[in-house]
Amino acid sequence: MRLKFLLFQAFLVLGTTFIIEAQTVTNQVQDVNEIFSVRPEAYFTFQLTDPVTVHDLTRMISVDNVKNKQIWAYANEKEFRQFLKLGIQYTILKPPCQEFLDDAVDNISLKQPLTWDYYPTYPAYESMMSQYETNYPALCRTITIGTLSSGRKLLACKISSNVDSAMNKPRFLYVSSIHGDELTCYVQMLRLIDLLLSGYGTNPRYTRLLDSIEIYICPLANPDGTYHGGNSTVNQATRENGNGVDMNRNFPDPAGGPHPDGNAWQEETVYFMEFASQHHFVMSANFHGGAEVVNYPWDTWSQLAADDNWWNFVGREFADTVHVYNSTGYFTDLDNGVTNGYAWYEIEGGRQDYMNYWQHCRESTIEVSSTKKPPASQLPNFWNYLNHSLLNYMEQCLYGVRGIVTDSVTGDPLRAKVFIQGHDFDSSEVYSALPVGNYHRFLYPGTYNLTFSHPGYYSKTINVQVSNYSIKFRDVQLVPITAGIDSPVDKSVRVYPNPARGIVRIDLYNNQQISRVEVFSLLGETIDPCGNNVKSLHTLDVSCLIPGVYFLKVTFENNESAVSRIVKE
Repeated sequence: MRLKFLLFQAFLVLGTTFIIEAQTVTNQVQDVNEIFSVRPEAYFTFQLTDPVTVHDLTRMISVDNVKNKQIWAYANEKEFRQFLKLGIQYTILKPPCQEFLDDAVDNISLKQPLTWDYYPTYPAYESMMSQYETNYPALCRTITIGTLSSGRKLLACKISSNVDSAMNKPRFLYVSSIHGDELTCYVQMLRLIDLLLSGYGTNPRYTRLLDSIEIYICPLANPDGTYHGGNSTVNQATRENGNGVDMNRNFPDPAGGPHPDGNAWQEETVYFMEFASQHHFVMSANFHGGAEVVNYPWDTWSQLAADDNWWNFVGREFADTVHVYNSTGYFTDLDNGVTNGYAWYEIEGGRQDYMNYWQHCRESTIEVSSTKKPPASQLPNFWNYLNHSLLNYMEQCLYGVRGIVTDSVTGDPLRAKVFIQGHDFDSSEVYSALPVGNYHRFLYPGTYNLTFSHPGYYSKTINVQVSNYSIKFRDVQLVPITAGIDSPVDKSVRVYPNPARGIVRIDLYNNQQISRVEVFSLLGETIDPCGNNVKSLHTLDVSCLIPGVYFLKVTFENNESAVSRIVKE
């Protein structure tokens, strides 16, 4: 989403300076047809002039970066012709993918030690993603999110110590290169997959991550853009997809509506929206190039997120950890490597805001290099700078408040809303996920009242105190409100007298034998009436109960059960 933070900024990696070369041809002498005769998109810069605003421009072209009143942007031919109507002087820039030219590498084998100082060809990329599952069948599944019309695939590796089982684990997602010419983290994500898989069982940290998190990593979200020049080169990569659409402006937007860029949802967009809806990710990040900063919600409006202080904390941890491993000025853009998105510049239709608003996930946009496609030889250095932060960010999804929400009578898991009154707004509530019923709520240190609700159930509120780097486990049972007084759910049991003051009798309408009798409050708590003063499995003393409504659950020897409500007078 974000691209060059300083177009003419020195590229500081290993102390070597690379000055970015620009083509200083202005619109006064440049013919539009000539601009688009070689590439489907233009990369250009200009000065913002009144009364034109960044807000106006983001609806016309793909704004790449803003510094003071200097704008860097991309546009396809249609967008560029609209921009020309503004009469603004511009300078066409050299495509970022052509700053440093590298031959893409083919026939990469994970069975050999890898140097990770290359960009793979597209066939090599597909082969690597397949090899991960082949080499680690107990830990990895390679998922095809979708196959594009070009035949290229959107791929992700699912990594977990219980890779084929639904477990009480948070689902975490990393995605890179939705802009096809921003490739630094394309290779870093491949390397991260390899690190986690090869280190499981020997490295305690990697083992803990796979034991505790269901991890998904998609290294390349825009293969048609990255391999615009053919499957064997990344030197002609484009920001946009094969249709000339910026996919990081193509998602439904909280402020801009379903189609903020005026384009139909692209194949890639639809596939990723379906993927997110199916997997209920609780935390994620998407990686870009062109700047060095953690960008957190919101991008689309100025109002800060409900969890703005938590976002600041997580972003600060990422950036500060990078600084520990590189102290030469790397990752210091904006507020020393951290920014609120809108405070930088506004966009609509971004993936980050879509995931946060529509999917109730916690996703940030992380810009990892001022140069979008650095020399391949520099890629190992970026790994040294970033890998600790990548792991720290992932580990954040283990902290906060978590647990399982179930039906208090049947024990079945529920998809419940988890909402904090006086804190949550702008869709910041979270939901427990099926089939497990697990929820994960990340919070800045403090005391919170979490309310759990589901249609057909009584809501329940719990109080919890949260601190950094800690976990509070809180399982919650919700009581159904569908069973009527003295009206058994399956008509197999009757309780009388009801309402009751003392002893009640339990009669059966079938010949099954009772194995257990339990009483629950409306909050789902188990009640032991009158000190377990049960006369028999067919009678129950409720005289000690506080007046109110309770649930009686009768379990039979075949493990089936029936429920009735009791009113204590």
